[in-house]
Parts: sequence; C-alpha cells; structure tokens
Amino acid sequence: MEEQQKTHEIFIGYFLWIFGILGAHRFYYGRQISGTIYFFTLGLFLIGWIVDLFLIPSMNRDADFRFIEGPVDYNIAWLLLTFLGIFGIHRMYCGKWGTGIIYLLTGGLFLVGIIYDFWTLNEQISLINHVETKKHSALS
Repeated sequence: MEEQQKTHEIFIGYFLWIFGILGAHRFYYGRQISGTIYFFTLGLFLIGWIVDLFLIPSMNRDADFRFIEGPVDYNIAWLLLTFLGIFGIHRMYCGKWGTGIIYLLTGGLFLVGIIYDFWTLNEQISLINHVETKKHSALS
C-alpha cells in the first residue's frame, strides 16, 4: 500500500491558527476565500477562529490530498511568507530569485505581492513540485 503524501503539517496549521484571526491558517490550507473573510472580520468575530481549533485536522487531511509533494516544502514556504514575506525570502526559497529580489527592494511589491502570494502560494509550490517530479522521473 502506498504511503499518503504529507504536504502540510498539523503543527504548522495550529501555529498559524494563533494568527488565525487574520486568516493565516486558512490561507495555509488553500482556503483563500474564507482566509480573506477572516482577515476582514477578525476570524469571523473570533467565533470562526475558535471553531477552527477543531477543524484544523480535517483541513490538514484535505490539503495533503490536494497539493503535490516535492522538493519545495509547503511548511517552510508558508512560514517564510507569513513572517518574512515583505522581504521576498519565500520566493527565493521557491527558486524565484528575480521576484524575490523585487519583493526585497519594494516591500513585497508594496504589499500587493504578499496578498497575491497568500492567495496562490500552494498552487505555485504544487506547480514547482510537479515540474521537478517530472524532471526526476524522466531522468530515472
């Protein structure tokens, strides 16, 4: 039986949940719409944030099925985006050095780039991991 891929860690989900009133854990699990709602309503007026304490295990399982495992680690990229996004370190980690340097020089492209990355980072990483996995299997 094949082992289930592990793209997201429950510990990171709970760590980001601490900042969940701003939707960080929701974005981490690929739930951009509810993450945005949490951002503007302070975690649905804290009620949704408290409910998410119990929903994180299922969101973690869903993310493990939805996203592609590979050389770029989702957990590291999300921690870098959440805490150092304005410096573009998460982009450099993903191999996007050009835009990483632009973020570094422009404050995350004037914060608009940070918002974009909160919405799309999981898909960006899945694409990178998919391409790298294809390269690796072609070489084998």
